[in-house]
Amino acid sequence: MTDPLRSWPRLAGTCVLLDGFHALKHAVRFGAEVPVAVTADRQAALALADELAPDVRERLDALLTEVAEETYRALVPRPHPTAVAALAVRPSRRDNLRALERVPRRAPVVVLDQPRNLGNAGAVVRLAAGFGATGVVTTGTLDPWHPTVVRGGAGLHFATVVERLTVEELPRGPLFALDPEGEDIRGVKLPDDAVLAFGSERSGLSAQLRSRTDHLLALPMRPQVSSYNLATSVAMTLYHWSATGGAPAS
Repeated sequence: MTDPLRSWPRLAGTCVLLDGFHALKHAVRFGAEVPVAVTADRQAALALADELAPDVRERLDALLTEVAEETYRALVPRPHPTAVAALAVRPSRRDNLRALERVPRRAPVVVLDQPRNLGNAGAVVRLAAGFGATGVVTTGTLDPWHPTVVRGGAGLHFATVVERLTVEELPRGPLFALDPEGEDIRGVKLPDDAVLAFGSERSGLSAQLRSRTDHLLALPMRPQVSSYNLATSVAMTLYHWSATGGAPAS
């Protein structure tokens, strides 16, 4: 069995921190390579598996090493209520790019154009995974694999493609960008190979992305309401896609 006290410091610099039981559950469920996982209460963690994730209970049983509470707290920057943490191998950029470029696509790619809020980015990854989107791409300086984003995504980075690209590197497909000046989305059927772009929380779409956009779309909104939260906008758009012909992956 892996000794976490020896392996954790060696792996922490290159692996993704999975914060809490649910992040580990999702990562394992969607095929992540997890070289080390710890818990301060193995019995409680496996009880959660029995209740919430019986499909991966056996794998979690084999992975989890119980450590003292103080050891667990020393390994993570912010202890999780479930007292579970793990390190997972990040998918290769090469494999991610191949998945994004594969055509025909069965589901859209979500693009966050120069996002700023790490928590919002994590929430979008979680939404994209839930709707079966092909992936989430960010432009700009925000790292979509930042620990705070991964925490917000609850381990579902491993259920979809998550990558940072430039606007020039965006995957092929008709580019639909959300903008208050666009056409009402309710009159548009979004194709499965759509690239759905959302501007930053403060400044909207960048000039660079706007210049490449094929279609501007607007979400229905009451007059004098300024905007929706980024994750809410993504959820509404993906729901519209799924309700007009698209469907979450089985």
